[in-house]
Amino acid sequence: MPELPEVEVVRRGLAQWVVGREISAAEVLHPRAIRRHLPGADAFTEGLKGRVPLSAERRGKYLWLPLSGAEEAILAHLGMSGQLLVVRRETPPEKHLRVWIRFEDGGPDLRFVDQRTFGHVMLTPLTGGVPEPIAHIAPDPFEEAFDDAEFARRLRARRTEIKRALLDQSLISGVGNIYADEALWMARLHWARPTETLTRPKIAELLAAVREVMSAALDQGGTSFDSLYVNVNGESGYFERSLEVYGRRDLPCSRCGTPIRREAFMNRSSYFCPRCQRRPR
Repeated sequence: MPELPEVEVVRRGLAQWVVGREISAAEVLHPRAIRRHLPGADAFTEGLKGRVPLSAERRGKYLWLPLSGAEEAILAHLGMSGQLLVVRRETPPEKHLRVWIRFEDGGPDLRFVDQRTFGHVMLTPLTGGVPEPIAHIAPDPFEEAFDDAEFARRLRARRTEIKRALLDQSLISGVGNIYADEALWMARLHWARPTETLTRPKIAELLAAVREVMSAALDQGGTSFDSLYVNVNGESGYFERSLEVYGRRDLPCSRCGTPIRREAFMNRSSYFCPRCQRRPR
């Protein structure tokens, strides 16, 4: 599933190619793509006609385009395989095209393509500039609204494993399985370390690692393990080549040479170095 760096790459593409262009028409080709837009497909498409995306915003793994005319936005979540593509109008429809948006200027379309149909788009009101359905989600570590001290206080109060806390979008948004493993390796923390045992300096070190890892991924266009994650131009990221632990089972740790281990975690996998990241007693 795309995490914060991958979604930010898409957001930047939308800011470049979509913002400021008047929508002429929208078409829903699969009902699951707008399943969370309860008024239905007709209301969705009619609600977009004549509207202009004013900016491209992101919180964690969610994207939204605030629209002209009312305090509303197009909200999108890419799910496992969703793609927001900007393509020439004459380009034939993609096999898994779900929502098709055209513009008055006749320029490139915006298309939501989703093979597995776990992603979704919807038209939703804004509250304080944030879409109502995600108002409960915590700010991500790159937002001005993110409070490091408050994060440390709430983290210590959780009394859970540190990786489980990093994946909790009500505590910190945008961190998924890949970047949690990478940040924990950088901070020399085992994924099962109890949150209440972390000192404030260690939490600050972990936050710095989260930001450093995701910034590096962003610089390289994100992480693409298959053809399903691409930017708005259909291009893959290449941060996979820079991963230190994720997906590197039995390969040597670049810091100490110890083989990387993989363990089951929440129906997923956790990768770590057993020497650099000592298991808590």
